[in-house]
Amino acid sequence: MVKDSSKPVKKTLRYKLLRALKLADEPERDNLIYYQTGGVKRKAHATWYRGEATNFFPDKKAIAQQNAVDEYIGKGWFPDAPFITRKHYITAFGSCFASEVTKYLYREGYQVFGRDMRLNSYVVRSGEGIVNSAAIRQQFEWAFEGKTPKIELWHDKEGVPGDYSAEVRQATRAIFEKSDIFILTLGLSEVWYDKPTGEIFWRAIPKRDFDAARHGFRVLGAVENLDNLRQTYQLIRAHRPDATVIMTLSPVPLAATFRPVSCITASSVSKASLRVAIDELMREVGPPAESKLYYFPSYEMVTSFLPNPMKDDFRHPSEESVKFIMQTFKRNFLR
Repeated sequence: MVKDSSKPVKKTLRYKLLRALKLADEPERDNLIYYQTGGVKRKAHATWYRGEATNFFPDKKAIAQQNAVDEYIGKGWFPDAPFITRKHYITAFGSCFASEVTKYLYREGYQVFGRDMRLNSYVVRSGEGIVNSAAIRQQFEWAFEGKTPKIELWHDKEGVPGDYSAEVRQATRAIFEKSDIFILTLGLSEVWYDKPTGEIFWRAIPKRDFDAARHGFRVLGAVENLDNLRQTYQLIRAHRPDATVIMTLSPVPLAATFRPVSCITASSVSKASLRVAIDELMREVGPPAESKLYYFPSYEMVTSFLPNPMKDDFRHPSEESVKFIMQTFKRNFLR
């Protein structure tokens, strides 16, 4: 016999309502702390020291409030006031989500290098494929320091190799030297590498070139990702000391994993490693007002905030999600 669950549900809802009303009216006690989420007064045990900053996890009602994203996602990450103007030159590259950022900024009238395909630079022509932290670091080491990979590492999405010509390097350096804002979108931690040199490819290896004796696969850990991001940040500081760096983590999961585990769990690890590395770097270099390093939490907006963020492919954010993310970016970063 199936039990009728309607009465317990009604009882529970009534209990919660009465409890909230009672809490709002009752005098505050010394052994409790009181806070609000979603406009509702709540309480928690005061037994434990909670530090100078305590931010409680929101419930569904709190998330549904207007501008809740600024309070429950952006707090501590967004600048005090927007600072990017149409006079600034912006370079955005990394994962495929970087192309969404570039398109939006261009439509809004900002100066974005990524929309000018006449520029002979990989960060423009193949910027959406430079998805791992090592590949991003390679572009800055090559452009600023002339450090050239020992083997053919860079391929476009069709598998066509990119050369290391002086012309392309100088074009890339010119873009970097003119950039006031760098938006670096990290995508994944799974990489293919060359065993003799240890050098890491942008993408997977073209089938025609694969050699099991020479090529290997691995996952970049948080320490390795941190080192790559640190070196990238330090190179920007050395050559563009006044530039601002904004790091983001792409909300687009892996299309496939090369590990013998489910893609969803592998993608979780891939993202977590990068997210930890970004956080470690930010704590290392200090407050954004001093370091000019920001994190924009587009990843958390998709994974922990928006109710139905993905297209039917369950990988790419819907147009509505991208619009919401970019409007949030505009409200907090763009003048």
